[in-house]
Amino acid sequence: MKQLFDDVSVKCSKLTTKSYSTSFSLGIRFLANDLRNPIYSIYGFVRFADEIVDTFHGYDKKNLLDRFKNDTYRAIEEGISLNPILNSFQQVVHEYNVDLDCIETFLISMEMDLYKDSYTKEEYDTYILGSAEVVGLMCLSVFLRGDQKRYDELKPFAMKLGSAFQKINFLRDLHADYKSLGRTYFPGVDLQQFGEHERIEIETDIEKDFALGYEGIKRLPKDARFGVFVAYVYYYKLFKKIKGKSTEDILTNRIRISNKRKFALFFGSYLRHSFNLL
Repeated sequence: MKQLFDDVSVKCSKLTTKSYSTSFSLGIRFLANDLRNPIYSIYGFVRFADEIVDTFHGYDKKNLLDRFKNDTYRAIEEGISLNPILNSFQQVVHEYNVDLDCIETFLISMEMDLYKDSYTKEEYDTYILGSAEVVGLMCLSVFLRGDQKRYDELKPFAMKLGSAFQKINFLRDLHADYKSLGRTYFPGVDLQQFGEHERIEIETDIEKDFALGYEGIKRLPKDARFGVFVAYVYYYKLFKKIKGKSTEDILTNRIRISNKRKFALFFGSYLRHSFNLL
């Protein structure tokens, strides 16, 4: 039965999510039951593409990404793929009317990682759009169950929230990206001369994205709102922790939130949500 294969495909996406991101997995658990598998499927798709460009050293990354891209479009066109991650993803695309332009824009950003190691302001904005903002829009399609009118209303807020999450990842991984991959995402930033002025500009930009993203969370349907809010609380806490560290710490260490602290944050988020304090 095809349904059995589809079920196995979703389980592969779920396993991928849990294996790569404890925080994201916990956030998904707080979504309504019918929203969880579609978000697992989106994460699996995004994660596999990202792994190709970030970790498959010693392999022909361009060829692998081109193959992944072609297989993605073929899966969407045919409504099936023998790659279980792509099979579960194409189901989400069809069921929730995910904009194909979002998928194309995302894959363009992944291609940028193959040859870019520094970014101008324009290139940085393009990368953020593809690597984060359109991923937020894919998830928004699921949260709103394909409601195009509400999607159009909440689109700018979802994009800003995705942008905030990604920029925090960049700030957290500033040293690792440069040391392991030779990349610096923030435009005009020389890590050899990275100082307080550059750091304050980046943090101010992230604060603005967070503020708009939070406004969008409050407008989400209740059965999606809590899961997204949990992700927001986690990332905002991580952001605050990074802000409290010295520039030297940021350049030499990867700032983390302990699992114990994560669960405390999630519990506090649950209380706020339960008492309608969002």
